[in-house]
Amino acid sequence: MKLGPKAAVTALTLSTALAMTACGGAGGGTAGSASARPTATSLTLGANQDVRSWDPAQAHVGHALQPYQAVYDTLILREPNGKLSPMLATEWKYNDTNTKLTVDLRTDVTFSDGAKFDAEAAKANLDHFKKANGPQMAQLASVSDVAVVDADTIDINLSSAEPALEYFLSQAAGLMGSPTALGSEAIKTEPAGSGPYVMDKSASVKDSQTVFNAREGYWNKDLQKYQKMTFKILADLTARTNALVSGQVDATLLDPKNGKQAEGAKMKLATNQVDWSGLLLLDRDGTKNPALANVKVRQAINYAFDRKTILDQVMLGQGTPTSQPFGKDSGAWTEELENYYSYDPDKARQLLKESGFENNVTLEVPTLPGSETLISVLQQQLADVGITLKPGAAINNTFIADVAAQKYGAMFFNLFQGEPTVAIDQIVSTKALFNPFKNTTPELEEKIQAVRDGGDDAGKLAQEVNKYVVEQAWFAPLFRVNQMYYHNDKVNVTPQIQQAVPSIYNYSPAK
Repeated sequence: MKLGPKAAVTALTLSTALAMTACGGAGGGTAGSASARPTATSLTLGANQDVRSWDPAQAHVGHALQPYQAVYDTLILREPNGKLSPMLATEWKYNDTNTKLTVDLRTDVTFSDGAKFDAEAAKANLDHFKKANGPQMAQLASVSDVAVVDADTIDINLSSAEPALEYFLSQAAGLMGSPTALGSEAIKTEPAGSGPYVMDKSASVKDSQTVFNAREGYWNKDLQKYQKMTFKILADLTARTNALVSGQVDATLLDPKNGKQAEGAKMKLATNQVDWSGLLLLDRDGTKNPALANVKVRQAINYAFDRKTILDQVMLGQGTPTSQPFGKDSGAWTEELENYYSYDPDKARQLLKESGFENNVTLEVPTLPGSETLISVLQQQLADVGITLKPGAAINNTFIADVAAQKYGAMFFNLFQGEPTVAIDQIVSTKALFNPFKNTTPELEEKIQAVRDGGDDAGKLAQEVNKYVVEQAWFAPLFRVNQMYYHNDKVNVTPQIQQAVPSIYNYSPAK
């Protein structure tokens, strides 16, 4: 079954701590010669965490998505400028009400275990993703069912329009694993996908390194540029810096301070703005912290911060101060909200007095590794207006479950500034991971629904959602940070809009 191509929307990835970049110049719809072998020997990347499970339904976003791309193709490929292009899906088209997406699939793809990719396999993956309770299961929350039309066509039926669905099919929800392995114990430790590489299990060591070899007969050699790809797990920033400078890794993500050392060693910088950093004031109904239910308390927290000084002193000026959680490329950003909360400690104290919580507000927050200095500065500035900030234990591999379980009433974090519905479903809607207390109001729900139904006007309509959460001080954004991704001269790296860590397709051997 053949379809006219659907005009791709510009959409953005979700992040946990930092987001990731996508494809560098390789169109996903054209297969290369299956007999050719990649000419470059190897690529070694510094990663800040290991994969917990190789089940594709357990894939996350940001840094955590990148390793999955080595072994799993997605239905749709996201290119550097945000355009969505064919990958395992060749064409796709919505019905008139945008409640059914018909997807035409490749017919020449197999998985590493020999299983064939077809409509049944695609359906099995999407069904599994919905049921597996993975960290990004909300990506398919609007999918009511998936129907096999014929051997190479599926219909994805929606309970309501989801403007970001095509984007999600280029991310975690679009990863395709072998239908014979889905749900098995084996796939948790050894992936079975149709991607350009296969895991070398004998050379891989949990929480140390994961090694992949180029897969024989991969359908698109244009995306397979190396014979071997290795992810070295280096959670510590200093360790990543030393590994890059010493040649142990070819590319990795650093911060402004460590970036100075990399620059001194003649490393190259690929940078863009992806995330906003700040406090997430999660318990807005006061379930565990009654003070946070008072909007004046939340506003006082925002007025307490000297964003420009914090940025200059802690981040060496690498970013842009902001009061809004939506980024410029989303369409939801507005100039009037950029400095909505100026630095005004007197106003903060007055708001606290009016709230009845003067000198009686305590925020307990987990510690985001690498943010200790920044948190100490926030602690001092909040103390200046009478608010106590108590840093707790470091965020670890269980933090997603901890957030969902309402363990944190507030937290400091870096979050992706994405396309309107992606960002809404990450931080605002009642199904958002970073709205664990399910805070909402009828007014906000109406604004969110307008965005979902808004089509090409979604970005502009999302300005009202942005304005609402800023005025109600759902968050205390500090700044949009510059991502500092460094690489040596052996590799070319193509940055991608709104993503920090490149997709594996973004790397190519330097000429």
